[in-house]
Amino acid sequence: MSSGDRFICGIEIHQQLNTKKLFCSCESELSEENTDTYFRKLRPIAGGTGVVDRAAAAESLKQRGFRYQSPPRVSCLIDLDEEPPNGVNEDALDTALTFSKMVNAKIIDEIYFMRKIAIDGSNTSGYQRTAIVAVDGHIVVNGKRIEIMSVCLEEDAARKVEERDGEVVYRLDRIGIPLIEIATGPDIRTPEEAMEVALRIGTMLRATKRVKRGIGTIREDLNISLPGNRRTEIKGVQELRLLPVYVENEVQRHTMLLEIKDMLLSRNVSVGDEMIDVTEIFKDCPSKVIKSALSEKGKVLAVKLPGFAGVLNGNNGRLRLGAEMAQRARTKGVKGIFHSDELPAYGIEQTYVDALRKHLLLKDKNDAFAICAESEKKAKAALEAVIERAKESLIGIPDETRDPQPDGTSKYSRPLPGAARMLPETDVPPILITKERMERISKNLPELPEETEKRLISKYGLNPQQARQLVREGNEDIFERIAKDKEMVSVAATTFLSTFTEMEREGLNVGAISEASILDAFDSLKASKFAKEALPSLFREIAKGTSLNDAVSKLGLSSMDEKEARKIIAAVVKQREAFVREKGMSSIGPLMGPVMEALRGKIDGKKMNEILTDEIKKML
Repeated sequence: MSSGDRFICGIEIHQQLNTKKLFCSCESELSEENTDTYFRKLRPIAGGTGVVDRAAAAESLKQRGFRYQSPPRVSCLIDLDEEPPNGVNEDALDTALTFSKMVNAKIIDEIYFMRKIAIDGSNTSGYQRTAIVAVDGHIVVNGKRIEIMSVCLEEDAARKVEERDGEVVYRLDRIGIPLIEIATGPDIRTPEEAMEVALRIGTMLRATKRVKRGIGTIREDLNISLPGNRRTEIKGVQELRLLPVYVENEVQRHTMLLEIKDMLLSRNVSVGDEMIDVTEIFKDCPSKVIKSALSEKGKVLAVKLPGFAGVLNGNNGRLRLGAEMAQRARTKGVKGIFHSDELPAYGIEQTYVDALRKHLLLKDKNDAFAICAESEKKAKAALEAVIERAKESLIGIPDETRDPQPDGTSKYSRPLPGAARMLPETDVPPILITKERMERISKNLPELPEETEKRLISKYGLNPQQARQLVREGNEDIFERIAKDKEMVSVAATTFLSTFTEMEREGLNVGAISEASILDAFDSLKASKFAKEALPSLFREIAKGTSLNDAVSKLGLSSMDEKEARKIIAAVVKQREAFVREKGMSSIGPLMGPVMEALRGKIDGKKMNEILTDEIKKML
């Protein structure tokens, strides 16, 4: 995709802070302890503008209940909304202020928390507390200035555990963990730039030394639009490497929707609200979906879509408005819909399609339809969503929030929320940011990523690319802890920059290896419990969930004395006597592989080479 003005993108980054919870003294960590549960229902209320936010209104139509698990030590009555919040966690606020200074933002001199209405059950109170800490900052990425519109401090939401018909189960271990939210301006112009901006912000956040690490601790929201059109928010991206893919796919989707709009307008399309009961037509239809619905006393309802033929799934599948309609329908509790661009199929034969078109009085080749087989209530709700999406197609790109999918695409989640969701927070008093506080923070600003890179190069002899990769991946701290022993510098660099990268390419979850496990492995290496050559195999086992001791045992990595190692190496050389006599000392390199395989990391590589060289000399 070319750069320029093809699209506009901004990013919101949400990073968990490594402090206690924002409004109580509970530990901010996840728990799998068994716990009692509490059932709630939430309903929308008018925000500060006097109207109900459209996202909250859409959520209320799902009529779901919420069950909350409240494990001890990591949740309390405040998380359950049974007690008012305590004062704001000072460490969390200091971290937000520190980052704000790092991006040259203007600090708000008196901070007010607001309530952001959210009735999807992720907050027991029906809202999230959030406060603007600073505005009008900036960062520089590849020589380009990227505006930081705001830095906010807010509380994280509850963790979804299970979703079943009519009820969602949440765990309250995550709710209330402090989040710093950074919103950039709409300055991003290429998919790759989106990742570069996120990387820069991520490295600056980690430089504060007060953020959590690991999967789920940092999330990115992408706000994407084409010039002159409405924006889409893709909310909760967790894999940084997929950011360019999400951006590219969303721009392609927007382009498709504008093409559909032009086609529909050229056909003078209008969308009606009529739904028609066509159950009788399908009473003997062999489709499994329809038979199942009718056996449960459901109905088949239809809507006419004049002029929509070919845009629901046409142009070799490139136009996919039908998929957009199906996503909307599924939010109403149905498994899906059928539309005319994909029929006959799914057990619905041509005779049923013809009979339906005749019944609906669809005579023009551009006329289409959609049907839903479900209980009458669900089918009506689903087709109402289809009609709404059909009407939106005439304006092009709707305002909406979408969920990221593992393949880099997204699916509809809810309408884009607006200003109506905000209310003043009456339980948290304003916080005056004093001159003395800011002087203290300014005197203790952390090292910027580029400064860290220069120090790693100077202190440990790394090259610029190695230092940059360590900092980008957030491994500079643990590297330095290991590299205090100068003999470990090279092997630590190889582990973080080569071994872990190879493991990720193999699909192993490097994030599952805790810092404690890494440090323990290097301590064992320094204690000569195994050779450095064993580290890659060892970490591969740990990434699969094996403990360090069990991994050492499983791989047979107990150290070997020199006498036993010499015996094994001598046997390898003897087996290849003809090759050794032909190649002489040049046989050392080719024989290292078999020797390493035989010793399996039980002896240091340098010592292994010395013994192999000695045994070859003996034979010659």
